[in-house]
Amino acid sequence: MSDHVGASVVGTQKLQSLDSISDRFHSALSLEANKPDFKDFPVLSSHASYHPTRPTASGNTTSSSSSSGSSISVSGKPSPLADSKKSDLSLDGRRSHSGELVLGPNDPIPGATYTKSSKPGHRRSGSVPLIYSGGSFSPSFSTGFGSSTSSASSPIANILPAGNIYPSGKIGKTTTMNRSGARTDTLGSGIGNYGHGNIVRGGTSAASSGKPMEAAVCNGVDPAVRRVMISGDPEEVKCVGNEQYRKGNFAEALKLYDRAIALCPDSAVSRSNRAAALTGLRRLGEAVKECEEALVLDPAFGRAHQRLATLLISLGQVESARKHLLLAGPQPDPVEFRKLQAVERHLDMCAEARKVGDWKSALKESDAAFTEGANASSLVMASKAEAHLRLHQLEEADMVISNVFKLDSVYSPSSNTKFFGMLANSYLYVVSAQVDMARGRFENAITAAQKARQVDPRNVEIYTLLNNTRAVSRARTLGNELFNSGKFAEASLAYGEGLKYDPANPILYCNRAACRSKLGQWEKAVEDCNKVLSIQANYTKALLRRAASYSELERWSEAVRDYEALREQLPGDIEVAEALFHAQVGLKTSRGEEISNMKFGGEVEEIIGFEHFQQAISLPGVSVVYFMVGLNHNCNQITPFVDTLCRRFPYVNFLKVDASTVPVIVKAENVRTFPTFKIYKSGTKVKEMICPSHQVLEYSIRQYSS
Repeated sequence: MSDHVGASVVGTQKLQSLDSISDRFHSALSLEANKPDFKDFPVLSSHASYHPTRPTASGNTTSSSSSSGSSISVSGKPSPLADSKKSDLSLDGRRSHSGELVLGPNDPIPGATYTKSSKPGHRRSGSVPLIYSGGSFSPSFSTGFGSSTSSASSPIANILPAGNIYPSGKIGKTTTMNRSGARTDTLGSGIGNYGHGNIVRGGTSAASSGKPMEAAVCNGVDPAVRRVMISGDPEEVKCVGNEQYRKGNFAEALKLYDRAIALCPDSAVSRSNRAAALTGLRRLGEAVKECEEALVLDPAFGRAHQRLATLLISLGQVESARKHLLLAGPQPDPVEFRKLQAVERHLDMCAEARKVGDWKSALKESDAAFTEGANASSLVMASKAEAHLRLHQLEEADMVISNVFKLDSVYSPSSNTKFFGMLANSYLYVVSAQVDMARGRFENAITAAQKARQVDPRNVEIYTLLNNTRAVSRARTLGNELFNSGKFAEASLAYGEGLKYDPANPILYCNRAACRSKLGQWEKAVEDCNKVLSIQANYTKALLRRAASYSELERWSEAVRDYEALREQLPGDIEVAEALFHAQVGLKTSRGEEISNMKFGGEVEEIIGFEHFQQAISLPGVSVVYFMVGLNHNCNQITPFVDTLCRRFPYVNFLKVDASTVPVIVKAENVRTFPTFKIYKSGTKVKEMICPSHQVLEYSIRQYSS
């Protein structure tokens, strides 16, 4: 047997010994076709010389093929030395590449799960695109592990191309295996001619000092990676790239595939492998372009079609995905096809809901499309943002659209791809413009609308959006100029003109409310503020203007409610606190209640004697007594909050009893634990709390003082 034959056999033994891989490559973007799996070997490439097997000294079988058993060139094209009578199609009639696996109609389905079996030939779970080495291989006819009998019905069941990474990333098993005393085989240095993959006997590299390659690591970097980066052998570079991919080192694998492409630019296999590494790095747009490059080199490359279809489903490009899925082989992958159908169905339902303005359904269907597989699609995310916007969930819409362009920033759908009746890229800018308008970013909105118009100049919806955006921006600018000049009536009309083009714009409503407040039109100001707050509930300016308008209308209950909400938003704002105080005074006066004890900005009153205590709690209204001890940790923790409550509830009497100063009161009130709070109403105790939380204390004061 020649050295070439020995290298091939030992390489097969080495590949047999690698029975597991790292599962570090997880489907972060749910790209099922790029998740590691394992499948026994389906129909393989042609141009492999088949040789009868013969027993080895250990009783196993070996193939008598030589290193020239494959006549496929590095680029995947037939070698001039190929037998002219041999077909360049695989057994199922599809074109094969040098060193790649071609999925047959009965092979395991990506994304499906199969029962694991120890018997040879049984399939395991599978779901990822294959990574091809482009190397040749020596087949064996044996169908059983360690069997020396051949099978005419399944001549290719255990054929292994050297250096390939299969769907799981695992190195497949062959029928020949040294059961005992086998030496460790490693990837050679590439200096000598050791056969495909440069697998060297004895566990040492041809250029090493005898140490196993697995141990020859310097500073955490595999020397093989550094060495092959300057190698002139594209097959060797590709093999080491595959090994890095198998380990989950996608960045290193990408560098090696780049090197392989530089050495052999017309290799569709290397382009496809590069797409897999980019997918692992979540650079999906680049992965799509790499698959497209592979298909330019070989339009019949089924595996590139399959990988591209999977990527396009994830990106929400269902029409293009369908085309490539059908071109991947005679029978489309059932799992991917079902995923495609599910995404397409939900997007169609989303489009129908959008037409009729059913935005709750549109949001639901967008979420479903995302869950079913379009989980890296900027278009689906933009659809969610638009639905949030129409449901007046402005903050959610803003957050979603701000992340849209980060999903596939380097990916642009083809120029004729449509989404909701407009060109796909233009839809992203349409939603962005709408969100910017609602958030008051008018210049940004115009810019986004202009970009949408450039992408899809004939679309009527985009044309209307651009005109409306410009009109609203002009109206806001003119209204601001008039308001600043003191021309409040004219400014109000200007803002109203802008609302004709964007009837749900909270900025214009709020600005018009300000004009109407200046004109004393309090009822109309309240109406405009109600419009704003129905669109954006936490709009502080609108809440301030409505509270002030309620006070002017002496609708004290509504004014107190709004000012209390503002105190929550602006706890340190003195003007809001003072306005709340006056509204509370007005409310109590309207009810005929005593207000003589009400004070604004006062401090907690300290009790200095028993008689003082009796007089204080007997005053009209509500009194809160804070029993405390100066050196008590819990008291020190809650004292600042009591001071805050005193300012927040100016119509409540806050009293402080220090146990070390007036112990007689503490004893008379039977207080044993500090801090203790008691609430009195016109001299009668209504509530007692021992070590309450901030929330409980404030809730109780609010409850008894309202």
